[in-house]
Amino acid sequence: MSLRLRLSLTLGAAFALIWALAAAWMLSDLRNQMMFSLDQRLVASARMVAGLLEQLPTLPSKGEGTHFSAEQLNIPGGMACQVSSLRGEILARSHNNPEQALEAEKMGFHDQMIDDAPWRSFTLARGDVRITTADRQIEREALNMSILLAASVPVGVALLGCLCLLWLGIGQGLAPLNRLREALMRRNADSLEPLQLQSFPSELKPLLDTQNQLFQRIGKTIERERRLTGDAAHELRSPLTAIKTHLQVARMTEGSARDQSLARAEEGADRLHRTLEQLLLLARVEGSLSFDDGTQYSAEQVARLAIADATGGERLRIKLHLPAELSSAPLQMPAVLSIAALRNLLDNALRHTSEDCAVELRLETIGNRVRFVVRDHGPGIAPDDLQHLTQRFWRNGQSTGCGLGLAIVQAIVQRCDCALHFDSRPDGLRVELTMPLQSL
Repeated sequence: MSLRLRLSLTLGAAFALIWALAAAWMLSDLRNQMMFSLDQRLVASARMVAGLLEQLPTLPSKGEGTHFSAEQLNIPGGMACQVSSLRGEILARSHNNPEQALEAEKMGFHDQMIDDAPWRSFTLARGDVRITTADRQIEREALNMSILLAASVPVGVALLGCLCLLWLGIGQGLAPLNRLREALMRRNADSLEPLQLQSFPSELKPLLDTQNQLFQRIGKTIERERRLTGDAAHELRSPLTAIKTHLQVARMTEGSARDQSLARAEEGADRLHRTLEQLLLLARVEGSLSFDDGTQYSAEQVARLAIADATGGERLRIKLHLPAELSSAPLQMPAVLSIAALRNLLDNALRHTSEDCAVELRLETIGNRVRFVVRDHGPGIAPDDLQHLTQRFWRNGQSTGCGLGLAIVQAIVQRCDCALHFDSRPDGLRVELTMPLQSL
């Protein structure tokens, strides 16, 4: 069922119900007013006859069977009038219908059956006579029905008109959705530009904004895939070519030359493996994939695990400094990402520090956050190069890495509400990585 039809049925049913209740209320009030008016006509007719009788010659004391025409008594058509004495003798009648005498014992209004037909009567006492006026209920109902029909026809026509206008109005109100659908249908399959629709209703702007945000997310996802593909094609070509070359040399040589070629091929394979791992981790971090496995570690645990994962046996060159007041609260981020970020910083520091020097890792608690300070004793970084440290595959002349470690750290920082700061000094580079703590 279409939205237009569903809205029309819902609102139309509500309209019809409200109009029906209003019409029933109006028609009921109109019927009551009509019956009151007919009763007042009986009263007015009785009083008018009483006034006329005072002007006529004296009626005989026994005048049963005496008749006056309706014109003589000025009785409206369709009504009956009877004048009787206090003893019940009929002194005058406007006509012979009904043949049965009207009951005049009860004063005021009275419903009675005369000649097997319902009548509505009114009796007025004036001196020693009683004046009774009456009309048939069937005639009253017929008059009432004709008036009700005359009043209900405009109501029904107005209701139908409202339903038609409702259908047209809903169609006009849903026109922006049709414009949005047509705009999407006209777009190229590869087009990810935001939709620009003029005079769009404010109620539908959140839908348009959400659609444009979806296009942006899709564009970013496609861009990440393209970057991953391009990076993989660019960075993996050299290690693969080197491995292939060393294996070919090993096949053609023997002895120490062969062993040296195989060793270099193995080094290329290790580099290729590290590059693949870093590329996949960067793609997962930037792709907002879930890393939450339910494991929670404190800052000290993260530091020790990162040291254990540091490159090869060089983790023994890392000195850990723990303050006495270090918080034991777990970090408010996935353990995999916190360990990976700190491990990459340590790997980078080890790579730029000579073998006879140690890399220092210091922890400190600052409010509800913990700061990891990694210090190496390398040559440092030129101030102009600090802004390039977190770019993909950027390396200075002395670097032997793949250029992805700090880019991964920056991606983790942006994802997990962390902070990263570089401070290059003559005695080495200091990197501060701040992570949030959970509230205890």
